[in-house]
Amino acid sequence: MKQITVKGENIINVPNFISLYRLLVFPVILFMALTGRESGFVILLCISLVSDVLDGNIARLFKLQTNFGAALDNLADICTYAMAILGLFVFKWAEIEPHSWILFLFLGIFILSYVVSFARFGKIPGLHLYSAVSAGYAQSIFFFVLFVFGFYPWMLYVVATWGIIAYIEKIIILFKLDDIRIGVKGLYWLLKK
Repeated sequence: MKQITVKGENIINVPNFISLYRLLVFPVILFMALTGRESGFVILLCISLVSDVLDGNIARLFKLQTNFGAALDNLADICTYAMAILGLFVFKWAEIEPHSWILFLFLGIFILSYVVSFARFGKIPGLHLYSAVSAGYAQSIFFFVLFVFGFYPWMLYVVATWGIIAYIEKIIILFKLDDIRIGVKGLYWLLKK
């Protein structure tokens, strides 16, 4: 396979192709949501959520982590989770609405983390903190259960709280870093250095 490099990094690898898939399927999932095709939406969203777990683990396991891949994965994550949240509003809002305050609090802190990143560094925060990655896995499980089995309010509270803590940590780290870099495990490890 031909090597294509960006800033000295080989960007042609399996994790990047998986992230690229999530970006390419994004408009299809959006179309499914906007046209009320819940079955197609759920199938494609679940595939994207599973692929989100795969790409990062493959990159770490086979030492294929790159700054380009981290940014691509982060952009694909934003698209995937934006579609999951759109699905909440389109297909599940009647069940979610009584508990929406926790969802809006999480979304506010999530968006604030990107505002801080762009204000400080002018780019997407591809840090991949343990807390944010594990919160993403928990959110994937929540969305899968929600769309396949139904709504359990306690799950919303657990994953939203976990996400709030993770993104508060991310904001603190963004203020402590001189530049965004991959491999920042969390605030504990940053302070330890």
